[in-house]
Amino acid sequence: MQEVNFKPNKLRRFWKETVRVLRITKKPGKEEFATSVKITGIGIAIIGALGFVIFLIRQLLF
Repeated sequence: MQEVNFKPNKLRRFWKETVRVLRITKKPGKEEFATSVKITGIGIAIIGALGFVIFLIRQLLF
């Protein structure tokens, strides 16, 4: 059976960094959220359109 190498200093440092990140993060406002949704939607649409064009070219050539 393997021993688990448990280091309390690593765990403590990880916990402190996690708490620090949670303290500095904030909930986005309506405008920021709407912008993020728009950018994400445009990105998904571009990737979908590119995939569709590749699919059509493949169907026509092969």
